[in-house]
Amino acid sequence: MASRTDRGVGARGNAIALTSELPGVALLRALNGIAPDLYFTAAMEVETTYSPRRAVRRWYRYVEAAAETKPSVVGAWRDVARCFRGRIDVRSFGRRQSWREPIWRDIDSFEVTERPGHLLLDLRAPSFVWGMVRKIVAAGRAVTRGNLALDRLQAAVAGTAPLGIPLAEPEPLILWAVEYDRPWTVAEKRPTREQITHWSGELYASRSRVELLGLIGEELLARGTPAGPASG
Repeated sequence: MASRTDRGVGARGNAIALTSELPGVALLRALNGIAPDLYFTAAMEVETTYSPRRAVRRWYRYVEAAAETKPSVVGAWRDVARCFRGRIDVRSFGRRQSWREPIWRDIDSFEVTERPGHLLLDLRAPSFVWGMVRKIVAAGRAVTRGNLALDRLQAAVAGTAPLGIPLAEPEPLILWAVEYDRPWTVAEKRPTREQITHWSGELYASRSRVELLGLIGEELLARGTPAGPASG
């Protein structure tokens, strides 16, 4: 596979290498019959020694919920994003990284896009170390909340001072796309009926859950009950 993700992290785009005698279109249709929650969209023929890990870029998107996207909060996130553009030392931003020698990674871009009720945090890089995006998000939250000075973050990015950072929760993180230096030659234009049915059910369940949580939240606020662990 091109990329591996933590448990709970979703994937909109990933890539695998396999051997098959089926031509491209037939192969995609066969793969799309495996499971309704897997959708294979494109294929290309490669040499038998080719590894899908040779991707030129991986794109991760984190959906950061925000009760209000004040200009100051958005601005703070963009200040954080500027710290992570270019070559950085990721020893403070990966899981189980040794501090003996610098571990360099190049980040092509870190974009912050404002949406109603949330921010889209898009990071693109040739490669990431384990837990890197989740730790970057946690560091950004600390800066935007005033718990971490920007110059302290910059020192960690430069590798001049270690920084202990927790992992942000995995569910809002999505492997959005994997990019290659060669084109996909065969594309599947439409999903199967089973996939459409599955996704429709997932979408309905998600919307119902959001609506239910909103109703519960409104009731708790009306009662003046603090939100937290409880029975009931």
